[in-house]
Amino acid sequence: MKIIAILLFILASSVNAENREIILSSTTSTQNSGLYDYILPMFTKDTGVVVKVVAVGTGQAIRIAQNGDADALLVHHRPSEDLFMKNGFGIVRFDVMYNDFVLIGPKSDKTKFEKLSDFFVKAKSTSLFPFISRGDDSGTHKKELELWNFFTNDKPNGKWYIEIGSGMGAALNMASATNSFTLSDRGTWLSFNNKGNLEIKWAGDTIMQNPYGLILVNPNKFPHIKSKFAEQFANWMVSSKGQKAIGEYKVDGKQLFCPNADKTNINSLLVCPAN
Repeated sequence: MKIIAILLFILASSVNAENREIILSSTTSTQNSGLYDYILPMFTKDTGVVVKVVAVGTGQAIRIAQNGDADALLVHHRPSEDLFMKNGFGIVRFDVMYNDFVLIGPKSDKTKFEKLSDFFVKAKSTSLFPFISRGDDSGTHKKELELWNFFTNDKPNGKWYIEIGSGMGAALNMASATNSFTLSDRGTWLSFNNKGNLEIKWAGDTIMQNPYGLILVNPNKFPHIKSKFAEQFANWMVSSKGQKAIGEYKVDGKQLFCPNADKTNINSLLVCPAN
């Protein structure tokens, strides 16, 4: 009887622990930056809720949430987030943090661009600036296509423009190996260990802002969603403790994300240190 009681206790404990786990469908940029490894243990310590992160490109992350396979969603493409909310898949969206996108290129290329548009216009018209595109429907890929369209009214094509259908790390590695340009979020760039001959060629424009949104998936569409624990996670992320943790996360002394749950004005990137 004693053994049976112990087994029942262990079983009940394991079920309870499993029930306190939520799935966060997330962009790869936050995962690759190491942010989750830093902040999630703090959240679990405070609440007892474990967060399992499924890190994919923003487009795929949204599809996972739309299928009801996640309790919460953290991505970085506002038009897609707004559509997700409009279609009733989310019940509330929170501003959580932001950084910016940076244009990366080889140090050996000494071309000077007076403004960001110069790069996109010249790259498309001359084919002299090989470009590695993620081509994976991620938030970064979506932003890149928006920039091409904004500055050139078209999507690039040609041998100089290579879509790899992979993540930011792979894009940076290929850019380094082929002396090419690419677009990266600053967080991934700062945490990337194989910069090699690459450097930031352009940063700081308002159009390069990169806000992240946290959305709770609608339990009315998916009754199995653990909305109570997902709400705990969201509340912690936008709390003073969560925001402080996000702002204090650094790699080699450099801040990767700027907390903005208090509606900080991100029209100026000066609010957050440019590294």
